[in-house]
Amino acid sequence: MTVDDESGGGAPEPPTYPTPHHEVDHTAEPSDDPLAIRLEQLILGADRRYTPFQAARTAGVSMELASRFWRAMGFADIGQAKALTEADVLALRRLAGLVEAGLLSEPMAVQVARSTGQTTARLAEWQIDSFLEGLTEPPEPGMTRTEVTYPLVELLLPELEEFLIYVWRRQLAAATGRVLVQAADDEEMVDRRLAVGFADLVGFTRLTRRLEEEELGELVEAFETTCADLVAAHGGRLIKTLGDEVLYAADDAGTAAEIALRLIETLSHDETMPALRVGIAFGTVTTRMGDVFGTTVNLASRLTSIAPKDAVLVDGALAEELSRTGEAPVSETEAAEEAARAEKEGRQSATYRFALQPMWQRPVRGLGVVEPWLLTRRPT
Repeated sequence: MTVDDESGGGAPEPPTYPTPHHEVDHTAEPSDDPLAIRLEQLILGADRRYTPFQAARTAGVSMELASRFWRAMGFADIGQAKALTEADVLALRRLAGLVEAGLLSEPMAVQVARSTGQTTARLAEWQIDSFLEGLTEPPEPGMTRTEVTYPLVELLLPELEEFLIYVWRRQLAAATGRVLVQAADDEEMVDRRLAVGFADLVGFTRLTRRLEEEELGELVEAFETTCADLVAAHGGRLIKTLGDEVLYAADDAGTAAEIALRLIETLSHDETMPALRVGIAFGTVTTRMGDVFGTTVNLASRLTSIAPKDAVLVDGALAEELSRTGEAPVSETEAAEEAARAEKEGRQSATYRFALQPMWQRPVRGLGVVEPWLLTRRPT
């Protein structure tokens, strides 16, 4: 985009575009506080040098495309202040270069910018809230938080940067293995059969009216941390957390079922936690930007809403998959009869991890009539 210079009386005021500056006020000018500027320079590794127009021109990118990239990354609008660095120019060149080389389409490049921006924005806020705030209390009267933060960030920044890259590469390798190696064709890379589970705290809304904000924050953090650890430890993937609810996915029904029961067993022994309910569905799922969509996801959510306290409900497809893989009996009656015959004949009977009990059929909004199954762990 270019500035129209055909009118008389000089060039008009340039339009406003989103530019990389993290402020709550999305029209705020960059801070002029010397200490804040020093901290920004330390983190960014460069001085402010360019306006948005200058950065786009130096990168060889149209202002329109630069604006789309910055908006996708979640950067706030500061008009035409000189707030950008060489790193901002290089980032524009790299994204535009991927498009020019045909490695990414322009919509895909914008999607990369958006997914990266959203993920790292949350990470940065999380680290500041839970980490830096606790470490930057002024040790002496008269010292500001910024004065304490600067040497701390100077020490931590390179270590955290290396750690971030390490974790990202590890996660990228795992995701590549799951999607590229396991997918039989290109369609499966987007639409795949997965087990999707929702875990929801019962009565959370009422709880918010009883607890102080700090207590509520601690409860949510403990819930999310416990869920994240259990999902990861047993081979699932945490898709997202929603305060009182978590969404996870697994490549097979047995893994999803084990995670659900572990969540119930672990949180039911924590007296500070409300009751938990879990719903799981198995089927085709569409994946986009790390999230999952489709009827299977909706069904898992609906099952969660009707599940009893401290119980797991699954759909018929997941129940059938557990039976097919030998992790749950097709019929409890037949399993008991087979166990009795095996004992009489002195041989080992089949063992199962899970038990399934059909529940009442009921209509579910938007999905018709479903027959949930109550999932439990079989006694050893």
